[in-house]
Amino acid sequence: MAGRIPQPFIDEVVARSDIVEVISARVPLKKAGREYKACCPFHNEKSPSFWVSPDKQFYHCFGCGAHGTVIGFLMQYEKMEFFDAVADLAQRAGLEMPREALQGSAVGSADLHDVMARVARFFEQNLADNARARKYVGARGIDATTGAKFALGYAPDSWDALLNRFGAQEEDRRQILQLGLIIERDTRGGERAAGFYDRFRDRLMFPIRDSRGRIIGFGGRIIDQGEPKYLNSPETPLFHKGRELYGLYEARQARADFKRLMIVEGYMDVVRLHQAGITYAVATLGTATTQEHLNKIFRLTREVVFCFDGDRAGRQAAWRALENSLPLAQDGRELRFMFLPEGHDPDTLVAEEGAEAFENRLNTALPLSEYLIQQLMTEVDLTHVDGRAKLKALAAPLFARMPEGIYREMLAEGLAARVGMPAATLKKAFVTGDPKPRPNGRPEPTAVHRGRISIGRGNLLTQAIILVLHHPAAARAIQDPVSLDAVDKPGVAVLKELLEQAAAAAAPSTALLLEHWRDRAEYGRLSELAMLDPLVADAPSAAKELQMAVEKLLDEYGPGRRMDELLRKAEELGLNYDEKAELSLLLKSKGRPRAPS
Repeated sequence: MAGRIPQPFIDEVVARSDIVEVISARVPLKKAGREYKACCPFHNEKSPSFWVSPDKQFYHCFGCGAHGTVIGFLMQYEKMEFFDAVADLAQRAGLEMPREALQGSAVGSADLHDVMARVARFFEQNLADNARARKYVGARGIDATTGAKFALGYAPDSWDALLNRFGAQEEDRRQILQLGLIIERDTRGGERAAGFYDRFRDRLMFPIRDSRGRIIGFGGRIIDQGEPKYLNSPETPLFHKGRELYGLYEARQARADFKRLMIVEGYMDVVRLHQAGITYAVATLGTATTQEHLNKIFRLTREVVFCFDGDRAGRQAAWRALENSLPLAQDGRELRFMFLPEGHDPDTLVAEEGAEAFENRLNTALPLSEYLIQQLMTEVDLTHVDGRAKLKALAAPLFARMPEGIYREMLAEGLAARVGMPAATLKKAFVTGDPKPRPNGRPEPTAVHRGRISIGRGNLLTQAIILVLHHPAAARAIQDPVSLDAVDKPGVAVLKELLEQAAAAAAPSTALLLEHWRDRAEYGRLSELAMLDPLVADAPSAAKELQMAVEKLLDEYGPGRRMDELLRKAEELGLNYDEKAELSLLLKSKGRPRAPS
């Protein structure tokens, strides 16, 4: 994940970043002793279980288990890639990204974003120069101000206009191919010569921006007739359509706070709604609404309205959106479904009746609970027992996907009333068997081996690792970590490496250590250990405990154990020549008398 970013630069970024400052800009934190607390931004809760430690530069939630460093927070909260999170923090700290990190092949690199920005300007200029494309935009009712706001453009009716402009050199072609702007010709069968051609041709172009306003992809709408009507950028190092929402950046530019966000199906719908003043409209990018989409939205608002065409395809899309929404249907969140008259989409309807009438339709939008029950009831005949049993069977897997809480309870009661069944009976049928949270709100300790690290807090090696993670400065008390090479115990290499990393850092922290392991199998388990309460409160005490732990490891699993084994064998069975030589060396290293020959 670190890719081409040198580890020393990542260390410096982490050292210069204040996790409390970064998180408090997004989540209201309250001082609680030496730490800070808040209601978790990653799940719905009424009492705070989200804690931020300025000493560790680490956050964790005892409710949902979310945890990580300042880099991890930006990745989880802002849905940034690792590169972008490091770049964002580096910019805040006044650090320039290393040259080797900015090579064109680096995920999210500055070079690739620059190419996309230049291509978008190319499309914009083509729109300004092409009378036919301008006429089409005018016929769709888009004014110049809105067109500029969304940076609309035009891809020429040519197989190589973009290729000739941006692919003159081999390296340039490699970049625009990587960004999905051109396609390599299929030469199988020998019918075509090798080469490339433009992906987008004779299309109105909609640049897709990320949360920072950078162009990461394009959507293209055919000008006249043709298939497909809409064509999107493929998955690229910059663009992942299951994560992005068209118009979200523009919506956030329009206003900082939202009462709601409305999800529509098309680029043109978003553009026309924004032009009409409905600036809270966004669209998915040719995919069903995903949980990643909804997580991104619920960080901005508590209300989501799905707006679909009233035809069969629109209702099928609505049901898929409902199914994907269920795991996020929690107390305090509102999900509603609005269906438009057949023959209309948001683009045409807002043009016909205006923004006020369109927004008045929100009053008729169905809450998720009502829509779910209505749809289920269309599948069964409730006049007989078999129909009611079928409805219960259809509902059970849907309820199983919902989190426990008041919302699910009330939905079950509403369905029970419609079915004519006691609510308690129906709720019992929907029990998912999810484990109950522990009374203290903290997660159960894991009982699975992760990487090479042993489980259990009582394990001597695990205790030593916890001490280093919680008090990295204590690692300096171990003068010779190399001595651990002689310890015959799985996981000791992790401890040795942690000791060396902590000792080498000018200002070691929990976060700094963890970032050295992000791409490795042990990262998950080390993060879990970092979430535990510290074994001791201060670094001097931790240093003493760590020294004792390392000494015990050396005694119990190091050369001393092998020496004792050989001494016992010498008394009971005798030793061969090689074993005698080995024992002699061990005794000499310990300053003990030679073994009997």
